[in-house]
Amino acid sequence: MLLERISSPQDVKRLEPETLPELCAEIRRAILTSSASVGGHIGSNLGVVELTVALHRVFDSPTDKLIFDVSHQTYAHKMLTGRASNYLDPAEFGGLSGFTSPDESEHDLFSMGHTSTSVSLACGMAKARDLAGERYNVVAVIGDGSLSGGLAFEGLDNLAELGTGVIVIVNDNGWSIAENHGGLYRNLAELRESEGKAPCNLFRALGLDYRFLAEGNDEAAVERVLAELRGIDHPVVLHLCTTKGAGYEPAAADSENWHHVGPFDIESGAYDVFPRNRCEDTETYAGITGAYLLNRMQADRRVVAISAATPYIMGFTPLRRARAGKQFVDVGIAEEHAVTYAAGLARAGAKPVLGLYGVFMQRAYDEFWHDLCLNSLPAVILDFGSSVFGTADATHLSFFDLALQGALPNLRCLAPVCREEYEAMLDWALAQNERPVVIRVPGNGVVSRPELLANGVIDAGVAPCSAKVGRTVGEQVLHEEAGETVARGGEARDAVCADCAGLPVSFDEPRYRTVRAGSDVAVLALGSFFGLGERVCDALTEQDVTPTLMNPRFATELDERALDSLATSHRVFVTLEDGVLEGGWGEKIARYLGPSAVRVLCYGVHKGFPDRFDAEELLAQNGTTVEAIVADIRSALRDF
Repeated sequence: MLLERISSPQDVKRLEPETLPELCAEIRRAILTSSASVGGHIGSNLGVVELTVALHRVFDSPTDKLIFDVSHQTYAHKMLTGRASNYLDPAEFGGLSGFTSPDESEHDLFSMGHTSTSVSLACGMAKARDLAGERYNVVAVIGDGSLSGGLAFEGLDNLAELGTGVIVIVNDNGWSIAENHGGLYRNLAELRESEGKAPCNLFRALGLDYRFLAEGNDEAAVERVLAELRGIDHPVVLHLCTTKGAGYEPAAADSENWHHVGPFDIESGAYDVFPRNRCEDTETYAGITGAYLLNRMQADRRVVAISAATPYIMGFTPLRRARAGKQFVDVGIAEEHAVTYAAGLARAGAKPVLGLYGVFMQRAYDEFWHDLCLNSLPAVILDFGSSVFGTADATHLSFFDLALQGALPNLRCLAPVCREEYEAMLDWALAQNERPVVIRVPGNGVVSRPELLANGVIDAGVAPCSAKVGRTVGEQVLHEEAGETVARGGEARDAVCADCAGLPVSFDEPRYRTVRAGSDVAVLALGSFFGLGERVCDALTEQDVTPTLMNPRFATELDERALDSLATSHRVFVTLEDGVLEGGWGEKIARYLGPSAVRVLCYGVHKGFPDRFDAEELLAQNGTTVEAIVADIRSALRDF
């Protein structure tokens, strides 16, 4: 096998040209075999095999600098730079990062996994090269989908002014994660169809040199044009056309679903967890969201769903997109534009709902605070995947969101526990007109807990009505009069005023809910960590401690009335959050209760960049397990 004999790019250079088709075939088999076992980015990696081989035959990495945008398409690059065994030996499958990592190899220049950065990085490296009087090639490989990110345009604009030798390879396969959208792609299509001869050329309009190659999956053709460009003294764009999923029919025929997959059967292409399956499954939050929004769109033409190139996370299959028509908008990989676009929609009276992966929301932080929050515009943002149990790559950590959002005035961030709360929050967020609302979609699977929506007990002893109610809960009597309740022991959710039970759930003010009423220990378990809170309370109960369990629901604002009430009868407060502790929700509670005599214990994860971690192990390392939390609580109680 040729691939087994390659330990560096120098070995690739020594191969005879007639052996290269076999090398490319071996690389494709290795991509498929390893990914079938552990999953991965399939379509993009299959599409750039010939390009990657040609790059390493023409250029001298690491002296020449090869920068891969996003770097999710670097499996072949890794194989040709001494890491082939990780794709050939089943015992080593999954042992590498899915993205470039300097910790793995000197041929990987950056830890990266986000889009549209390569051209700016290339500009910086070329500038440093020129200042040092050095001579080497700087090459940026960027997919056409990544061109929709504003940073890519900013880099191209600056590159034209720098005027120095940089090669930008636009890998044009006609796709982003889903289909491409926007005027830029109409021009790329014109260039493809005219073989680069169309009079309208966005790259030349910027002042960049431009070359076109239709045969991007022909290694010899790619190698020839790269050899011509090597050592160039000015910036040039090589527009290269490839096929996403090339060499594997299921992936080539269904680019969207084969962008990233879990384990699959190579022979049949069978794969049970395609994005579209998740979209259509009403037992996933994607499926619930898509069905909910489509129903709302049909009832109200003001409702507009916005995606930033990931329509499946909010349940929009191609069929749902077609049914939504003009009420569904995919802006491409352009989160900054998506947020400000939502602000414009809201200001003009529409009801925008923007679905984003939490890890990518941070790209639009300025737009959140300046366009949405400063203007207090009623857009709804659905925050998907923000959890310790989300993606485990260091490049895609998604548990910093609460710390980021918590600093923004006018923003309300809600953290539902269950399907019923999620849908109630969607109802409320779309009905209100006061502020932007982020709903942190649970990351721990769909659970049904209708009792958590019971109206009647909202915070530690406050009912939403003025009715007189006396009701026995266990051996305790709850007295509700003029909105004040004294409740100790039992299940507080059983204390529901009959007049309030049918009222719509409101999130107009930060109000926590008491789920179990107790004393001494108050466990405040936010969103997807509510189940952890229940397990902690169960363990405490077995040790003759009767804790109060709260469902806070509000992730960036405090229910000061509830905290004050709890502080009169509880000595230890425990906060549980599925996110980073520094700057997070728990620290807000600790700050508020700081002047009091209570002890506050905060649990989550500490800030850092863990890579390819096991979520349970990470939580254990941070002391966020039932056993560790209970031990800390017992110790804190002994201190009083």
